[in-house]
Amino acid sequence: MSYQALYRVWRPQLLEDVVGQVHITKTLQNALLQQKMAHAYLFSGPRGTGKTSAAKIIAKAINCEHAPVAEPCNECSRCRGITNGSIIDVMEIDAASNNGVDEIRDIREKVKYAPTETDYKVYIIDEVHMLSTGAFNALLKTLEEPPAHVIFILATTEPHKIPLTILSRCQRFDFKPITNEELVSRMKRILDHNGQAYDEDAIDLIAQAADGGMRDALSLLDQAISFSGDRVAVKDVLVITGSVSREALNNLVGALAQDNARLALETIDETLRNGKDPKRLLEDLILYFRDLLLYKTAPEAHHLLERAKVEESFIAVAKQYEVSKLHKVIQKLTSSQQEIKWALKPKIILEMAIINVMEIEDAPLVPQQNQDVEELRQQIEKLQAQLKQGPPIAIEEQQSTQRKPQTRPRSSGGKGKSPITAQVKEIVATADKNELQETISKWANVKEQLKGISVPAHAWLNDCKPVAASSSKILLAFQNEMHRDMMDTKFRDVLNQVLQQVYGGRSNFSTLLQSQWEQVKTDYMKDKENEQPQDPFMEEAVKLVGEDLIEVIDS
Repeated sequence: MSYQALYRVWRPQLLEDVVGQVHITKTLQNALLQQKMAHAYLFSGPRGTGKTSAAKIIAKAINCEHAPVAEPCNECSRCRGITNGSIIDVMEIDAASNNGVDEIRDIREKVKYAPTETDYKVYIIDEVHMLSTGAFNALLKTLEEPPAHVIFILATTEPHKIPLTILSRCQRFDFKPITNEELVSRMKRILDHNGQAYDEDAIDLIAQAADGGMRDALSLLDQAISFSGDRVAVKDVLVITGSVSREALNNLVGALAQDNARLALETIDETLRNGKDPKRLLEDLILYFRDLLLYKTAPEAHHLLERAKVEESFIAVAKQYEVSKLHKVIQKLTSSQQEIKWALKPKIILEMAIINVMEIEDAPLVPQQNQDVEELRQQIEKLQAQLKQGPPIAIEEQQSTQRKPQTRPRSSGGKGKSPITAQVKEIVATADKNELQETISKWANVKEQLKGISVPAHAWLNDCKPVAASSSKILLAFQNEMHRDMMDTKFRDVLNQVLQQVYGGRSNFSTLLQSQWEQVKTDYMKDKENEQPQDPFMEEAVKLVGEDLIEVIDS
């Protein structure tokens, strides 16, 4: 079969052809010209950003018959041999399938021998993070002091999995995701070269779906060309990528703004019946609301929009939302995005999220708040009247201002606004530093056991951390109020069960928000300071002459 995929045909053969990585290609070109190449490189970054392509280009440039050069000529026998894989001095190894100690030992034996056809032996190890611990240890010494004729180029998408001893011996380059503009430019160049007709919006959709990877973009483009035939159209790309059309998103978001539940749910149902994935629809919806937020905040930054275009329908929808509400909508949908990952019926989670969004509104003053405001206004008027009467009422005024303020129940606003409970104060009062250290040291075990029992409970628990502990109770501080509510109600029993297994007697827990915990710490420190005993000499002096005649001077 003579046909080759687009990403193989258009694979970069020069460093200047590597898209979106100028900070790397410029450095490597200078190093090649100045003959200051390191003995080991680590290329890290997302898939499809040019890591292995850059590695092969370096192998050609350093062994080119015209070296030193910034770019390989791709015409000499060495360059052509490395390109087609016929020169054995340049080896590309897949660490995912060759991850054992024996394979690395084989490399250690072969690096001793001089290259047969080139000036340098180049070992390109792809997905190097897949090597076993033993294989990394076997590679360590060779990587530290390789022969002068050997260069190692390691490529990985997960550099955090590589031992620090390996990282410290390599010159590291981080490949960044390719921007949508650069992906679009490259795809248009390819389509124009092939004489293929296309819609501008269709290419934009492919770039968005590629998520910063050139290989993914060209694979989707290849698929779109085969599916579309004469012209790459928007409707065809929507089918291939599973994305939702802008028209459907406009209708859905407009229905949400008007609290039209029927239209919103019907739009979702129709979109899903057309083969769209609920998770992808939710993701597109979040991106659309993000675009609305950016447009409302900075209208001139329209080039940053990902899922929408500044057109009449989009502007009309934007006018129906306030910035504060957009913040709440995005937070609500993002929380639902965590739930939908594990849901057996993702459509239900999506519908619940849509209904929750329609319940979000800019809350007006509730009756209790109106009453509070009115009472405060009356008190101010009374004080102003008393001040006009002059000094005789000074004593009465002082007494009235010193009265203990009346405590009124707050309007319902969730647990985030509730007072600190007695249980929390009890834990703080009896907290012990050693108990907290033991709790934190075993907290990973708690999360691991909880994950085996309930994955959703584990997801909620990731939002909190132990902040205080006594012999029988643990205090957990949450960042998100909804996560705290879920652990306090739905998952309390299962967490109690796990705490009993891990800590024994310390099996009960109380919760609060992180902001509340900061206030608790502040109040606790103030109480401690107030409890400090007064100097006995000061007490005796006060008894003799009175507090008003004493002045304390710090020496």
